[in-house]
Amino acid sequence: MARPFTYEVPEGTGKGAVVAVRFGRAAQRGVVTETGVEAPPGVTVAAIEHVLYELPPALVELALWIADYYGSTPARALELVAPKLRTRRGERRPASVALAGEPRPERLTQPQQDAIERLRAALGEGGHFLLAGPTGSGKTEVYLQACAAALELGLGAIVLVPEIALTPQTLGRFRARFGDRIAVLHSALTEAERRDERERVVSGEAPIVLGARSAVFAPVARLGLICIDEEHDASYKQESDPRYDARTVAAKRAALEGAVAVYGSATPRPESWERLERLQLGGRLGAPMPSVRIVDLRREAGYPLSAPLLLELGRISEQGGKAILLLNRRGLVPALHCRACGASRRCSLCDVALTLHADRLLHCHHCGYSEPAPEACPDCGSSELARIGAGTQRLEAELAKHVPELERIRLDADTAAHRGALHEALARFAASDRAVLVGTQMVAKGHHFPGVSLAAVVDADTGLGLPDFRAEERTFQLVTQLAGRSGRDAPGKVIVQTFQPDARPLAFAARHDVAGFLAEELARRRELGYPPFRHLVSIVASGSEPAAPARLLGELRDGLAAEEVLGPAPLLRRRGRHRAQLLAKTDHPRALASRAARLLEAATPAMRRAGITAVVDVDPQSL
Repeated sequence: MARPFTYEVPEGTGKGAVVAVRFGRAAQRGVVTETGVEAPPGVTVAAIEHVLYELPPALVELALWIADYYGSTPARALELVAPKLRTRRGERRPASVALAGEPRPERLTQPQQDAIERLRAALGEGGHFLLAGPTGSGKTEVYLQACAAALELGLGAIVLVPEIALTPQTLGRFRARFGDRIAVLHSALTEAERRDERERVVSGEAPIVLGARSAVFAPVARLGLICIDEEHDASYKQESDPRYDARTVAAKRAALEGAVAVYGSATPRPESWERLERLQLGGRLGAPMPSVRIVDLRREAGYPLSAPLLLELGRISEQGGKAILLLNRRGLVPALHCRACGASRRCSLCDVALTLHADRLLHCHHCGYSEPAPEACPDCGSSELARIGAGTQRLEAELAKHVPELERIRLDADTAAHRGALHEALARFAASDRAVLVGTQMVAKGHHFPGVSLAAVVDADTGLGLPDFRAEERTFQLVTQLAGRSGRDAPGKVIVQTFQPDARPLAFAARHDVAGFLAEELARRRELGYPPFRHLVSIVASGSEPAAPARLLGELRDGLAAEEVLGPAPLLRRRGRHRAQLLAKTDHPRALASRAARLLEAATPAMRRAGITAVVDVDPQSL
């Protein structure tokens, strides 16, 4: 719903009350956003049925701001903070499994002490800070002690991690320090588990909330601190309406409640590096950063395992230890190509090649379509079908062939889809003395396992060629983050395989030069007018007719003539729908998004007849 409705509420009911109401003939939930208002002329006001539960009023303000800033409706934004809660049936069950935590360090470094004191001084007053330092420099300990300081003042805290994959290990660290005073909130919980955890938060039993993106809306009373770990990660952006960014929402919530927001990363976003007060932690604790070797795949015969990588894996096989191998592609091989006629098997609904998986089916990773892998080319009948490239399943098979002594553990969207599989995989890797963890970008995100002496990026080029101004930033972050998994408690090595050994992000990553990369990246963005110097607003239209989306966006662009607008440009077809995009650079994203929404609303009848839909995305994280 796009507008408020007036109801009568009992005395004492205030802003933030979630209520049951009759709306027409249906029973609905509502949120009280304002009291003491007069009904519109001629409207007979109905009374609410009863109050379901209460929200902190600041959460209502936050939701209405989200609706305004991201161009959503108040109802959709309020759904984020006031979810439907199931009636209790039975006892509470533990919501999440935790890996073993780490002991409290005997002493802190001086940069850690300085950071904690700065945050402690800001509690109760508010502020926004960037906690920067290489992997292993002690950022988590700063979060832990900042949370303890908040609790001492009677304040609550929220700790965000970018992926559910990081929850078990982070939860172990926090439970080791705070016991059962931690609640966990993320999308993988059942409705009953989510209700139980919210009840613990509201009652004060759990004043610290740990979770992924949606935990930023936890109903924490007297919120004093929000920690955003791995703040560079694009997973903090919601890709469905409301298209909020949890990092931006955390900043707004901290401002509304006078809380402190701490953004931590070994590879901060240029936006955070430029805008926030920096608390820098210095070097890694206990061990130097690992050496990085760039392997030029143009000079190597083996793929996906080059000779230098096989040599290092062989040493681990003989001497013991662990390795982490990153390949940011699922499946067996990403393309099946006919050597005779040149045809590749492609999805009939999307403009992408089908990926061969170990189940001998060709899968589309965009729409879910699958078909049996052919023995011969369906176009020309040739049996010369080449398997191009490698995915995590092929990498796992190559490891079994070359280093069978190593236990192989694969972690990607296919293996982590089942409940409990993620925790089982991480626990197996932690307990093994000779193992290799193979996976997509999940394996580069914040995990800390003792005994990892080798980290390898199997193909560093997968993200470099993407048509996105953040492509180099993401590649630098991914390589640097994975390098940080190696050698945290012993000498470590990093191997980066690439066909572009001179690429700028790889050169900076090999030197562990975060400040140097960010200085060059910020200079480039300042010249081109990209974030953090201007905001972006993306408008994507899709339809069944090839030319219709671009035609609509061309007309829309005329209505946005006062802004710098790029496009319309074609995008890859997905799920049978043709797509095009406008990209606007602006200093006033809310105003531009509102203007675009009004123009699209006026065009709705024509769009409906033509079968066209359009999405406005403020501050998009992928183009």
